[in-house]
Amino acid sequence: MATSTILGAVNDALKTALAKDDRVVILGEDVGKTGGVFRATDGLQAEFSERRVFDTPLAEGGIIGTAIGMALYGLRPIPEIQFLDFIYPAFDQVVSEAAKFRYRSGGEYTCPMVIRAPCGGGIKGGHYHSQSSEAYFAHTPGLKIVMPTTPADTKGLLLSAIEDEDPVLFLEPKRIYHKKFKEEVPDGWYTVPLGKAAVRNEGTDVSVISWGAMVHVALEAAKKAREKDISVEVLDLRSISPLDVAAVLETVRNTGRVVIAYEAPRTGGFGAEIAAIIAERAIEVLEAPIARVAGFDTPFPYTLEHVYLPDAGRILNAIDHVVNF
Repeated sequence: MATSTILGAVNDALKTALAKDDRVVILGEDVGKTGGVFRATDGLQAEFSERRVFDTPLAEGGIIGTAIGMALYGLRPIPEIQFLDFIYPAFDQVVSEAAKFRYRSGGEYTCPMVIRAPCGGGIKGGHYHSQSSEAYFAHTPGLKIVMPTTPADTKGLLLSAIEDEDPVLFLEPKRIYHKKFKEEVPDGWYTVPLGKAAVRNEGTDVSVISWGAMVHVALEAAKKAREKDISVEVLDLRSISPLDVAAVLETVRNTGRVVIAYEAPRTGGFGAEIAAIIAERAIEVLEAPIARVAGFDTPFPYTLEHVYLPDAGRILNAIDHVVNF
């Protein structure tokens, strides 16, 4: 068992899948010899050939459309979109085609493909390289959406996604790609089930529900809250769709107070859906209004990135508010 970063875990998962299953192919802009803009596919073309790991033109609609065709003909394509921000030219292919094949064919055809895309801020990429648009895709039946938080989960979730018979949008929070977040990652093939949340910190006073890079910020806020004798439970969703509703309701019933933290713009963010579910199904246990800590309803800024992204202080303020309501 080796110690790895999230980026290393992505590479390890892809290598493991390529070695195990001849149907797996990787395609995208610069994924071959260069190894991708973040080097997530580094070394894979040299080991597995240009036939299975290959570069494409800068045409996201073409990348996803090609991958859909491959999936329908029996392959397991893994197209990479360099940044989630670049996926919009392929939006129609994702939501109108890939996500619909099982339904439109009455279950006769599936579309097993994994779309990998680095997401979120934290690298000073500005408004074209920092968006968190998972909520756009969460509105699409037939499409699974996964966002890992730890290296071990990254590998296990990615291998589960590759096994899945339906399309999966696998979003990788790029600001936690590197060594600050290292941990031991099992060797070989293993899976972490899609649609199962994980409690990252147990608590009794308030629940912070989050996903992706924001989970680490929530854990930092929980540590600061402990200094005030406030016990915080941190729930990492891991999957946006399917959503582990049972885990969400369980943490709410454990604490009676909820903060939802995410870095997408506040309005229409996926946190609103979580708040609605809690209001519909667990309002009787709430002891305070649900608080949301999110990005602002503006384009993602460059010089003010640190202001836009929720930090531990903003989450701690929300924790104080719901505890003292």
